Amino acid sequence: MVIRAILVSALALASLAQAGPLGVMTFNVRFPSPDDGENVWENRKDILVDTIRKYQPDVLGTQELFYSQGNYIADKLPEYEWFGISRRGNHDNEHMGIFYKRDRLFVVESGNFWLSENPRKAASMSWDVSLPRMVTWARFRDLEGQEFYLYNTHFPHRRQDAAARLECAKVIVEDLRRRVPAFAKLIVMGDFNSSADSDVHDLLSAELIDAWESSKERSGPATTSSRWTGNREGRRIDWILYRGNWRATSVETVDFNLDGRYPSDHYPVFAVLASQ
Repeated sequence: MVIRAILVSALALASLAQAGPLGVMTFNVRFPSPDDGENVWENRKDILVDTIRKYQPDVLGTQELFYSQGNYIADKLPEYEWFGISRRGNHDNEHMGIFYKRDRLFVVESGNFWLSENPRKAASMSWDVSLPRMVTWARFRDLEGQEFYLYNTHFPHRRQDAAARLECAKVIVEDLRRRVPAFAKLIVMGDFNSSADSDVHDLLSAELIDAWESSKERSGPATTSSRWTGNREGRRIDWILYRGNWRATSVETVDFNLDGRYPSDHYPVFAVLASQ
């Protein structure tokens, strides 16, 4: 009887150790530009909140997020915590804000680095880019004690920044090789401003798996640029990449809208990652 009880307890512990699927979303939310006409933040903020509420990601990486936007989202969705600083190293300008469900995940550690030749220097720039670019990262632990790393980023956007985008990818690869244990679960997500057939994608996919390409179940537009119109053609520049003991069971380019009004000029991407 004692042996049986020990076996039952061991099986129960093994079951608890199997982490449930993780819902992951990357979302360029579009900063609150006064020049967006009918698509100003005030007119779309609740559609954006509804998009997140509909998909209920366990963890969400945002780009172009202003501090006021982050606080608005967190106020409307109190099940989430968020953190991050801006590319200026404070709360002025765009953040790589990361949201996570407080009843599912804990932040073990987090930080930021800049995509430049001086990654530890806040707001640093290299390669003739027009704006500082950065990564906000975290090491998460779930309720079962399972851990994973998350990197959230936004690459330079101009046509002439192609070489800079490749350098940014190299900075990320160098950092994750130094920071993230080889056996650890890892997600790298964001707006890479690069198509999926680019040298940037080639470099990162040598280290990571693209959820869109690996999932057997995918839906939504192939492009991630809504252009406020429901556009279906164009480049896929917003990616969820991963590695470790995971598989992407589904991935969706989310074209949720309300009467033709979209939450952003980008579509968010939502993936479900299950432990293997």
